[in-house]
Amino acid sequence: MSERPPESGPDGRPRDWLDLGGAARPAAPQETTPKGGPPEGRFAEFSRAAAGFGARLGPTARAGFSRARASAGRLADHPAARRAAAATAAAWRPVASVARRVPWLRVTAATAALVIGLVLAYTIYALATLPVNGGLTVESTASALVVRAADGQAFATRGVIKGAKLAPKEVPPVLAKAIVAIEDRRFSEHHGIDLRGLLRAALRNAAAGGTREGGSTLTQQLVRMSYLSQDRTLKRKVQEAVLALWLESQLPKDEILTRYLNAAYFGAGVYGADAAAQRYFGKPAKELTLSEAAMLAGLVRAPSQLAPHRNLDGARGRAAQVLDAMVETGAITKAEADAAKRAPATVRVPTETPVGTNYFVDSVADSVRTLIGTGPADATVRTTLDLTLQNIAESVIARRLDQDGERRKVSQGALVAMAPDGAILAMVGGRDYADSQFNRVTQAKRQPGSLFKLFVYLTALREGYRPDSTLVDRPTQVGEWEPENYGGRYRGAVTVRTAFAHSINTVAVQLAEAVGMPAVIETARGLGVTSDLPNLPSLALGSAETTLLEMTRAYAAVAAGAESVEPYSVRQILAREQTLYTRPQTAPTPARDQAARTAMLDLLSAVVREGSGKNARVSVPAGGKTGTTQDSRDAWFIGFAGDLVVGVWLGNDDNSPMAGVTGGDLPALIWHDFVSQALAARAKAGKPEATRPAPGPRPETASVAEPEADPRSRDLASRDLAGRAVLRGSPAVVDTGTLDFDGRTVRLIGVDGLSGRNARELGRYLRRRDVACAPAGDGSAYRCSLDGQDLSELILFNGGGRASADATPDLLAAEEQARSNRIGIWRR
Repeated sequence: MSERPPESGPDGRPRDWLDLGGAARPAAPQETTPKGGPPEGRFAEFSRAAAGFGARLGPTARAGFSRARASAGRLADHPAARRAAAATAAAWRPVASVARRVPWLRVTAATAALVIGLVLAYTIYALATLPVNGGLTVESTASALVVRAADGQAFATRGVIKGAKLAPKEVPPVLAKAIVAIEDRRFSEHHGIDLRGLLRAALRNAAAGGTREGGSTLTQQLVRMSYLSQDRTLKRKVQEAVLALWLESQLPKDEILTRYLNAAYFGAGVYGADAAAQRYFGKPAKELTLSEAAMLAGLVRAPSQLAPHRNLDGARGRAAQVLDAMVETGAITKAEADAAKRAPATVRVPTETPVGTNYFVDSVADSVRTLIGTGPADATVRTTLDLTLQNIAESVIARRLDQDGERRKVSQGALVAMAPDGAILAMVGGRDYADSQFNRVTQAKRQPGSLFKLFVYLTALREGYRPDSTLVDRPTQVGEWEPENYGGRYRGAVTVRTAFAHSINTVAVQLAEAVGMPAVIETARGLGVTSDLPNLPSLALGSAETTLLEMTRAYAAVAAGAESVEPYSVRQILAREQTLYTRPQTAPTPARDQAARTAMLDLLSAVVREGSGKNARVSVPAGGKTGTTQDSRDAWFIGFAGDLVVGVWLGNDDNSPMAGVTGGDLPALIWHDFVSQALAARAKAGKPEATRPAPGPRPETASVAEPEADPRSRDLASRDLAGRAVLRGSPAVVDTGTLDFDGRTVRLIGVDGLSGRNARELGRYLRRRDVACAPAGDGSAYRCSLDGQDLSELILFNGGGRASADATPDLLAAEEQARSNRIGIWRR
């Protein structure tokens, strides 16, 4: 008898893959008639006849003995019943005559009649309660989801894989002989029920001291799989036997065997012999070898325990028993069996879903449901997952928590890595998926702490603050709330850069009050934060709850110079050789506030270079931000390096405090370990990454938005996170709106340049100074920065040129300021 397959609903039927990982919803059954079977109406007619017969004769069994006499009375008045009673009385008269003379025979006859009557009544009851659905086979609409990584490798399967339905002529003889030998040796001889087989199985099981052979025929198993429930009750057994007899009278043997092979469960979410052959051996059923057919035939008894992707030794041992059975039945010779045992079947597909990827697969299933809805078709989805980076992420999180978790009282961690366009490259939603399927990347809402300062400072930079603007770190009060710095000390006058790099709370609160909390909330919304953000002063320090994915996408947008970045994990969905969805190949929209974004990158770089995130330093330019909440209940680090944006969170599910863990501590170390290994792996694979060494600590007065360049080098080219070429070096000046990097001409956005004395003065000003230029807008002009200042804005502010047609509002404002002050060309 086959075991009940896993991942089934309350009705015993498999759940749709779309329901896995979420609330269990049994898939609705769909009535179908298998290929080549009798018409729907034939079984419906049989079922209705049985039900009607039971309705007339079976109320005594269903309603109890209280209604038995009334029903019997009505039956007794029926002419057919009177004729049957008369015939029965005539037949029993000789026995009754003897029984009157022999008392014990009278008792025996009465007992036999009672037993026969009860058996007949129960059989009628079982027939009367058969479900009448109008068809022989009720197939589940549950479907399968095959998940492939970015490189096309299939690494996970969810739901039920049904595969192609075989026709009788397509069943390989070797598989038919194997399944008959091990499951039903007298299949060709019996008529649905094999009493001899039941006796043989009972004797062999008793001799073996356990269940080694089942007594159900293939026909009975087909009835059970296709129509009845898995209940082990007397009523279900009676129904099974009656339906098996009826089915044998309706279908030829080869059709019954074919239907059995198409419906049987072979483990790993696979139904049907063809699907099993594809899943385990990477080939259709018609190409199975003897050893492979023996392995498949051996699985149906205990598919979950013997499935070769989990228990190859057990599957091979069972296959050897099948080969022995085939020898006993004469299906093969002993020499053929021995040869097959010497060359056992080998699984040629990935063993099973890597445990750590299940968080990502759950997220993919949700995305597929959103993109194409639900449906019965098996689907294949190509995702963004980089399996190499995924393995690195899992090992880094596990190693750090194993090493420091108990000592630092931290039990959970999460990590997500994204490409500049939002493609999710790796996702670790928790320490152990088997222990908890809760995804801490997408589902856990926690306070971000100082991570939220990104939105405060970016809003301030938009409003005219600069990295070198000075504020005072002092005791601050907003209403009755008095925010404090970590460590309880104050620094006095500090630059915006220093305040952000060292995560000074009082300055962040002052800036939020200056620009207004509604503006800060608007900035957060624009960068993709959708969680509730209450308009409270404490929001400046991250008192609202958000997810790791929300915060990481916001930092990705800033790092990539984009208006916003939409995280995604699905590139393409295919079903039945049709493309159901393909993600459009569109780049994120460039941000309109490039000057503020450039300055923000300067602040983020300072965090890693000299601030609270120094533990995150890697061998390439990097930037990011730490976040720590009260009592160390949450610790974060989100940053960018090369072509990666990575977010890390540590904490406890019960929100209990950790032992002094801060964002610049364990999260920054995890970030460093992951990014270092990930960039090395991507470089080996030929994927882009930054190659310049990270700069060392710099004095507070040095304020450049880009990492320090070697002044002796010119035209140092790298790429930003959006993949755009970035020029660095000490350029020559063509005019005040045009620079030359060793023959490569760069036009400054927003500046209609001047030659002559103005160009010579700009040349002297830029001599031996490092300038970094990145494409702006459509790429025809560049945004250049010098010591943290936008060069176009600097030129216009000092009257070194006129604003051109592509000048942004901040550049127009700079020109207007020069006009008002009568500076440069505006003196006359």
